[in-house]
This record gives sequence, structure tokens and C-alpha cells, in this order.
Amino acid sequence: MRFLVALVSTFTLALTGVGWWVAHGVINGFTISHALGIDLPGTGNINGAMNILLIGLDSRRDQDGNELPQELLDQLHAGDSDSGGYNTNTLILVHVTPDNHVVAFSIPRDDYVPVDDISGYSHIKIKEAYGLKKAEVAQKLNDEGVTDQRELESQGREAGRTATIAAVRDLTGVKVNYFAEVSLAGFYDLTAALGGVEVCLNNPVEDDAYSGADFPAGKQTLNPSQALAFVRQRHNLDNGDLDRTHRQQAFIASVMHKLQSGGVFGDIGKFSNLMSVARKDVVLSSGWTNDMFRRLGSISGSNIEFQTLPVLRYDNVNGQSVNIVDSAAIRSTVSAAFSDDKAASTTPAAPTSTVDVINGGDMSGLAAMVAAALSAHGFSTGDVRSAQAGEPTTTRIDYGPGAEADAKQLADQLAITAAPQSSDQETPGRIRVILGNDYDPPSAISSASATAAAVTKSSSDEPAPDQGKPLSGNGVPCVN
Repeated sequence: MRFLVALVSTFTLALTGVGWWVAHGVINGFTISHALGIDLPGTGNINGAMNILLIGLDSRRDQDGNELPQELLDQLHAGDSDSGGYNTNTLILVHVTPDNHVVAFSIPRDDYVPVDDISGYSHIKIKEAYGLKKAEVAQKLNDEGVTDQRELESQGREAGRTATIAAVRDLTGVKVNYFAEVSLAGFYDLTAALGGVEVCLNNPVEDDAYSGADFPAGKQTLNPSQALAFVRQRHNLDNGDLDRTHRQQAFIASVMHKLQSGGVFGDIGKFSNLMSVARKDVVLSSGWTNDMFRRLGSISGSNIEFQTLPVLRYDNVNGQSVNIVDSAAIRSTVSAAFSDDKAASTTPAAPTSTVDVINGGDMSGLAAMVAAALSAHGFSTGDVRSAQAGEPTTTRIDYGPGAEADAKQLADQLAITAAPQSSDQETPGRIRVILGNDYDPPSAISSASATAAAVTKSSSDEPAPDQGKPLSGNGVPCVN
């Protein structure tokens, strides 16, 4: 994971003799982003559960938009400054439980997801949200007369982060409390500061034409250029991009192992260099505190489990290879894994109530669109129509006897925050949802019909891609 080297480094400050005095001011010097915005504040409880999004940016430019030095690009074996754009080729959604256990889901970069805030696009690969939104905002600013490169880069990147967070939230159903970001150069610099990282491969690999990977089987210590090739390789691997995802997970585990057992923080020179690099290359969301770093630094690798979000199948859309995913299944998987009460955690029962969908607003086709999405997620729909004279026109959910549980599930599915209301006007097992002008359907709902069609219309009888078994964060795991 490109940027997690930095995060793991700072997380483990509290484990070292020198950590206390440095951790007292660890936040100082980092670039702080406000991309979470007023709608997505950093509200994680420092002593409770929290969700952290880790973003690895495949950019060959620095924070100000300047091209990286050619000698560094040569070491990266990653093309020139125009290669890669601003794709987020690494996305990991991390959940920390109140008792300091961690579940981390890698999000495959080519997952094909709906979007509603990027002009000209209804669906994209999730990795593209950052770059497409950045380009859109930068062009708008340029049209308004803004020419300062640093301002264009800064505001464009902030918009890209916001779009990425929204895409992850819509796919997983999980609110992001904090995030951290690093680029290719940051990954290289941090690996160099660590003095190399030990990894383990099940089989020898070779990919000179693309990533530059050329490694024997077994354990080996990689320099920065080799480490980048290790986490970037996807060609000549049996499971392609998903094997690359497992490589990234294994690399994180190896870095944690080195930081916690290799005496890195006992060496003042190495430690100072590591923190200097982290402050230069890592962007943190607002809300991080020194106490958070100390808490995260106490987490053992044995308490960390890496998983990968499932992919239904590979497909080709408009000439691009994409991963077709089932967002409802992903939300269910993530919800179950992130539950902080495993004993009480169960998959929600299939809804049995009938839902009437009423369009009380001015958006044409809203009721039909929402009804189609509900059908795709297992709900039975009844009346689908516009509001009649005398009916409420603000967003609400009313339910009859026996339908309370389904009504709450419906509210979650539609992202309606107002609590469902019991009504003696509704018949048993019946729910009425009214969608007013105040209703803003999430992109997962607004594009559900197209997504459902893509999910069910398979062009191949091939089995679903193998996302692999969970990987422990303890030690140096061997991967393909």
C-alpha cells in the first residue's frame, strides 16, 4: 500500500522509547485536507469505533503539481508525469473497533460504480473519481480566470478527494471519519527511509515490460524501486489485479512487522528521516489527533485482518476492462465485518412488506427509479405513482402493523434520515414512502436500475473472480 507505510509509521510511534516526545507534536507539519467537508465531519470517537480511508494516488507529480525529477521517475519504473493521471490505484477502508481490532477492506480499483457528481459520467471505475473530478474543477477555475498552478492543483485535489470519499461511501454504505493519502513518490521515499522491506512470494515472478517486477520465490528484502514494482505488478499473475491487491496487503503487514520488531524507532537518525518524509508526502484529513496516533500505535499486527471486496465478474464497457460488482452484497459484507457486536450481528432478514412509492416532488420519474432499485434489493413494490391532492409532499416513511423492521431497512437503503412512523392508516405489511423535493437519492439508488441490469446480464459462464482468503497483519505473509 503506497501510503500506508507512512500511516503505519506514525501509528506505531507510541511503541517506542522516543515515540512519546515526538508523538506530542506528530500532527505538526502534515498537509491537512478539509475534503470531508461539513457533510462528512471527522466524528470518529477516539476511544470508540472509527472508519479510516487510505488513498494511494498514482500521480507522478508533487503536491504543487510539479513534475517529479526524471531520475526519480526512472527509479519508479512508472512512465512519465503524464502516465497514471490521478487514479487512486489503492483504496483501503479500515474499521477500528472499540477494543482495537482492525478489519481492512481493499477496494479493487476497477470496480464499476455509479456516480452523480461528475459531469458527463453516470458510471466510472472507482479509481477514476479523483482524477475526473480534479480535472473538472480545475477546468472550471481556469475558465474563471484562475491561473496559479498551486491553487489549481490544491483545489482540484480537494475536489478529487471529496469525490473519492463519496464513491467509497456509496459503494460500501460506510461513512468515512478520517482519511490519509500518499503518492508514488511518497511510497518510494518512505520505503527508502525504512531501509528496505522484507516480503515473501509463493512463486517466482517476472514483468519487465510493465511494473519491472523480477523476483524469485521465497523471502527477500526489497529496495524502494523493487518494492514499488512488487505492489504495482498485475501482469503475469494468475488473478491479475486482485493478486496485486493481495500484494499490497502483504506489504503493509511486512512494514508493520519491521516497524514493531526491527528497531527503526530506536535509531534516532532513521526515525527523524522517516517522519520528515511522512510530513512531506502524506496528506491527512482534518480531525486527526496525537491521541489517535498513540491509540493506533498500540494495535498489534495479530489484531489486523485484511480482506478484499468481492467482484461478480470482469467485463468490458466502452472498450475498458471493468469489475462488475453487486453493491447490495458489498454493503452487507462490509456491514457484517464492521459490526462491533459480532454476537448480535446478523444479516437482515429478507423484507416481506409491500412498499408503495410516491413521488411528492418535481423530479420526473423519481418514484419509478426508486421502485426499480428497491426491487433489485429484494423489496416488493405496490403502487408507484405521483402524489395526489392532499397527500404529504415531504420525504417520509409510514408503515402498518408488522412492517417496522422492513421500514427501518428501507430507510437505510434509501438514505432517508427521518425515522419511519407507525400509521394506523396503513394496512398490515404495507409501507408507504413519500419522496419530496427534499429527497436526494444516493448514487447507488439513482443508478440502481442500470447496475442491476449489469449484475444480472452476464456475458460469460466463468466463475466469479477469487478475492482470496483474509490475510493476517501479523508477520511477513507469503503471497502470489
